Amino acid sequence: MLSLDEVGYLPLESIDATFLFQVVSRRYEAGKSIILTSNKSYGSWHDIFPDAVLATALLDRLLHLSNTVNNRGESYHMRHRRHAGLPTANTKGG
Repeated sequence: MLSLDEVGYLPLESIDATFLFQVVSRRYEAGKSIILTSNKSYGSWHDIFPDAVLATALLDRLLHLSNTVNNRGESYHMRHRRHAGLPTANTKGG
């Protein structure tokens, strides 16, 4: 299993996007699993990748035969900070 965390946190350069596409394509063709997390919706992936065609092809491979979980709640880290009484981006002083 391959785990990709925080995809979209930073935009990808062309060479990095091409490499990611190749890795995902090879795993897709071999029927191997990928767990991917992102704070971006699928419609925003054109902001991550320098080429919209590449982004579409990557999503095609990732979403075919996949299970998607959409978590819109507070992140683990933000919840932990709030419970600890630490400032967050949504509170003054954070």
